[in-house]
Amino acid sequence: MFKLRLPTDPRWVNIVEKNIPEILTDHAWCEQKAASNAISIIVRYPEFEELVSVMLDIAQEELAHFKMVTEKIKERGFILGPERKDEYVNLLYNFRRKGGSRTQQLLDHLLFAAMIEARSCERFRLLSENIKDEELKKFYHELMISEANHYSTFIGFAKKYCAAEDVDARWQQYLDYEGEVISRFGKKETVHG
Repeated sequence: MFKLRLPTDPRWVNIVEKNIPEILTDHAWCEQKAASNAISIIVRYPEFEELVSVMLDIAQEELAHFKMVTEKIKERGFILGPERKDEYVNLLYNFRRKGGSRTQQLLDHLLFAAMIEARSCERFRLLSENIKDEELKKFYHELMISEANHYSTFIGFAKKYCAAEDVDARWQQYLDYEGEVISRFGKKETVHG
């Protein structure tokens, strides 16, 4: 579906299983950042009424996910640790165009979000299929579906507001770049690590 250039090695799940508190804390902060990103799209592009409406829904859903993950942390007797820097996301952010037209900036913002959702979905799928913890297996299956829907939403808005050939060409560039970036990760018990 996403045509990611480099799939995650399934052995990443073995790393995750050794430190469940860390994956849950990192995951919680990823959800908070996803909500913040949806809000930032609203702030930057308020003239797109439908986009604003859907981003409000996504922001609320991401905050609901943040709450769900923090509740899992509490249920298991863990404590939400401090926010983590996400080097993967920062590297993707740096790939966004700094100049260009407003449409090009919108396109890059939407594709940046779509790429993060795509990789998160891929990681959640691995967890839902391979983690031994049955409760987390179901939990990540539900979240995988949500991430896939968010990916489709961001791609859909990119195609709605930008020329299809620009979307396709830029998405290929994102896929190539992300493939290089993700090759450095997969060794830590974090969502993108």
